[in-house]
Amino acid sequence: MAGHLIRSLGSAGLLTALYYLTPLDGGLDLSVAITLSLGLALFGGLVAWQIISISRSEYPRLRAIEALSTAVPLFLLLFSAAYYVLEEQSPHSFSEPLNRTDALYFTVTVFATVGFGDITATTQASRLVVTGQMVLDLILVGVIAKVLFSAVRIGIRRRATALPPPGDEGDPPGWTSEGGGK
Repeated sequence: MAGHLIRSLGSAGLLTALYYLTPLDGGLDLSVAITLSLGLALFGGLVAWQIISISRSEYPRLRAIEALSTAVPLFLLLFSAAYYVLEEQSPHSFSEPLNRTDALYFTVTVFATVGFGDITATTQASRLVVTGQMVLDLILVGVIAKVLFSAVRIGIRRRATALPPPGDEGDPPGWTSEGGGK
């Protein structure tokens, strides 16, 4: 269990560090658009791989928590980067200038659907990106969560069918419950 917790915290921390260290100050150009698109593709691939890993895991519930602790931060940080770059490229895309922390704050308020109102999208481009995030948020929460929970159930069923019958757990390998040896 400690390994799952360490990996979960480590992946979220690493992704956050990469967000703050990645050079995004050049504005929106083709390479940034491609990088953000590849990030979303990576997110999709990560979720698919995590689903397979969960269903095959010895501890599917812990593996699902680990998967969410990687997938959700990656998703949020990709949108934070997009908002930051959008503001750099087109100042006044939002009701106030966004630094990286402001972009992350805005992304999380949109994701959590609380929308405090202190930062709002003001241009058509920024509103389109925010709308895209809201649609993907619904997909993430609804569809992906359902698929992850299904993978956990599959993993639990697979694990249950692989366990030895009751009463045999304490027997040494090669021994039967009835008479000792083979």
